[in-house]
Amino acid sequence: MDIEKLYEVYKQHPSVQTDSRKIRPGDIFFALKGPSFNGNEFAKQAMDDGAILAVIDEKEFEIGDKTFLVEDTLTTLQQLAKHHRQQFTIPFLAITGSNGKTTTKELIHAVLSTSFKTYTTEGNLNNHIGVPLTLLKIKSDADISVIEMGANHIGEVASYCKIAFPTHGIITNCGKAHLEGFGSEEGVRKAKGELFDHLRTIEHGYAIVMWDYDYLRQMSKGISGIIKYGIKENAHVVGKVSKSDPFLEVEILQGLDEKHINTQLVGDYNLPNVLAAVATGKLFNVAENKIKTGIENYVPSNSRSQLLQQGTNKIILDAYNANPSSMKLAIENFSKFRGEKILILGSMAELGNDSEKEHASLVDQIKKMNWKQVVLVGGEFQKIKHPFYQFKNADEAAEWLQQQKFENTSMLIKGSRSMQMEKVLSSATATS
Repeated sequence: MDIEKLYEVYKQHPSVQTDSRKIRPGDIFFALKGPSFNGNEFAKQAMDDGAILAVIDEKEFEIGDKTFLVEDTLTTLQQLAKHHRQQFTIPFLAITGSNGKTTTKELIHAVLSTSFKTYTTEGNLNNHIGVPLTLLKIKSDADISVIEMGANHIGEVASYCKIAFPTHGIITNCGKAHLEGFGSEEGVRKAKGELFDHLRTIEHGYAIVMWDYDYLRQMSKGISGIIKYGIKENAHVVGKVSKSDPFLEVEILQGLDEKHINTQLVGDYNLPNVLAAVATGKLFNVAENKIKTGIENYVPSNSRSQLLQQGTNKIILDAYNANPSSMKLAIENFSKFRGEKILILGSMAELGNDSEKEHASLVDQIKKMNWKQVVLVGGEFQKIKHPFYQFKNADEAAEWLQQQKFENTSMLIKGSRSMQMEKVLSSATATS
């Protein structure tokens, strides 16, 4: 395999595609394999649709000089991304964590983009395919790159660091997520900590650290540069929630002369994400008024704590992901809303042997609060005895909600991605 040769083609045609259905003229098609598909089988179709080259790893699909035969297509994609990364001397900021990493990434991108040409992870392209694809979208005019790194097993973040070679890093937190793959919360810290392990090995590595979390203080020891943020006085950037009804308003107590930031984020649990963006902006010398403007102009999307007004009802749609940590924070925040409140929760995925215990703990939390109605969706909740409405899937919950005709009500719709809780939204809109 000759990465240099492939890279020469890439420089002439810097558009990589792994989905043959999305091929545009001039793309390089990487024929990846999955549990139920073999990308090699679509190489010819990709060529017919305008791909300039198809990278394949099965000789029977070779089409002369139109294909590039390698031992393993995924490995080649990752090595090409690594080679491209090595052409840059700009800062690369990596973000990982159990909760808040995508929102933190988007806020930081909003801040840095006010002053720099900033490339960042699009959507949820944060895995073994998404990280290299993100790197390969970075153009020569880049000033800074922000890379999100997801993980559900130990060793994953370390593997991404070998490709992206970040110079700066943020671990938002280490909570109860993907316990099936990590085994325990200690496993989560070990896995996420691989980012800080990498930064410790480079001469001018920087960690941007939530200083209130003792475990992150410990994990960041030995890194050459540490920027601290939090709600306590011994950090570079300190802030607190001044209001959250429903949008989060932040008061900066230290580190920024712009004292008030009015966000379009729902939930006081977003405070650390905002402070991380402020700290990052300060580190890269972004003007203070631009830090404020960048954060205030950011509007969440893609079912991530979106506040939607439908008739007389307010709906928080947070159906992109869920784990015990994020669920408990979202419920606690929502309980502070005034007026009548409806809780519609989907089961949490990838919790392994802890699943029933964590769902039971969530039910115990809900019982202690005052709700107009509670709806629990998915098989995990059905294993637990509780007094609330219960449905097998989001479609059944949607049908129930359609019949209720609620008005002047706030609703929180949240669950793991696999539950597709956004399906409930169509019925929520119909109630108005």
